[in-house]
Amino acid sequence: MQKIMIKTYEEPELNSPVFVGGLPGIGNVGKITADYFIDKLKMKKMVDIYSEFLPPQVFIFDNVIHLVRVSLYYKKTGKKNDLIFLTGDFQGTTQEGQYELSYAILELLKKYDVSRVYTLGGYSVGKIVEKPRVLGAVSDKKLIKPLEKNGVVFPSGEPSGGIVGSAGLILGLGTEMFSIPGACFMGETSGYFADPKSAREIIMVLSKVLKTRINLSDIDEKTKQLEDITEKMKQEAQNKNSKEDLGYFG
Repeated sequence: MQKIMIKTYEEPELNSPVFVGGLPGIGNVGKITADYFIDKLKMKKMVDIYSEFLPPQVFIFDNVIHLVRVSLYYKKTGKKNDLIFLTGDFQGTTQEGQYELSYAILELLKKYDVSRVYTLGGYSVGKIVEKPRVLGAVSDKKLIKPLEKNGVVFPSGEPSGGIVGSAGLILGLGTEMFSIPGACFMGETSGYFADPKSAREIIMVLSKVLKTRINLSDIDEKTKQLEDITEKMKQEAQNKNSKEDLGYFG
């Protein structure tokens, strides 16, 4: 059996497409963002990728199995650049798997003459953030100013420690091996749970970068639910602390 198996659904003719990759990771920020665009733009599936580098399992939805995979979707925009989006159930589970899957994805993209690579991820700050920033890292400094105009921030020394996983590798291999310029957008997140609030900030930035209008009502609802949950957690923590303080006077 091959280590990477590709099932092709469509091979569309695309005009200088921009690639956006969002796989599960910190706060699931990248995946939430990618899935949201795929849904709202009614993108069509191009490819499913199955691999022994992914966990050996199937999901079950309404008693029907779903073999884990990563997938490519496309959208013909009628503008200067069409779109290709990557989403999936998991990232590669080993270092080898991360490299092999990232390279295989870029090999698939090569024939479409992708003009730009954008990867998405979360930047863990270890606490709940009221107003998440979208931090950026680029393969070419010429990209910084136009991205800043669209809301991406480039603070000195952040993020520290580099970009781990597919968000870093696809961007890095795309630059070094395929000569495709690009950037990574990282939404600040606590990293404790799936974070639609952070994803919302990236959705707004990315919609400007891609010159695409996106309805935010669904992500706004998910963000409101998260805010309600975190507010309840704060109240419970405060009540607990108050009771502990009163205990000194018992």
